[in-house]
Amino acid sequence: MRKRFLEGTPMIIERLVVGPIEANCYIVGDEKTKQGMVIDPGDDAEDIIQAIGRLGLKISFVVLTHGHFDHVSATAAVRKATGAKLAVHQADAASLNDGMLARLAGFIHQPVPHPDILLKGWEELSVGELRFTVLSVPGHTPGGIALYGQDAVFTGDTLFEGSIGRTDLPGGDYDVIIESINTRLLALDNEIKVYPGHGDPTTIGFERDHNPFLVNPPRKQC
Repeated sequence: MRKRFLEGTPMIIERLVVGPIEANCYIVGDEKTKQGMVIDPGDDAEDIIQAIGRLGLKISFVVLTHGHFDHVSATAAVRKATGAKLAVHQADAASLNDGMLARLAGFIHQPVPHPDILLKGWEELSVGELRFTVLSVPGHTPGGIALYGQDAVFTGDTLFEGSIGRTDLPGGDYDVIIESINTRLLALDNEIKVYPGHGDPTTIGFERDHNPFLVNPPRKQC
């Protein structure tokens, strides 16, 4: 499944819904320079690689918003095919090859290469003439990140349309994810488009006004 957004702008965004858990993988590119990055290559490596070729992009970075298997399983194949640098937050790097969560969910762990770039937050990633700021948003995992730039934010499993990331898995913390959303994501303008790790795009303003976890947050996640 593929969808295109922001048609007619200098930025290409293509979403591929990959794997049995239907995670979103995003291919982002600068239409002028044809430089690009892949965010969360969770599965279906051949589909991702074919889409990169069809878009005519040279991939500079593969960026993982967090280390869960449904967002990283095609990382090795995509990195090998593109020669891109692999970037992940330092707090999730050690768990990339743990494999426990994949096994608990009934899947085979796919090894992830050693990262080239260990992120801490507030770095700037340049993709051609596009600029993206790394926002540290722990809570779903200790090293969760969002990528903000060009009137868009890629939130991984931190913020969804009408929901937030689950915090009952190892390393999750409900109070921390709410703080991350409030201090990092809701600090952005209402018009910023949100591209989550699962489900459809939304906006910061819509989530600020309608997301039940943000409008009337429960004391803890049920």
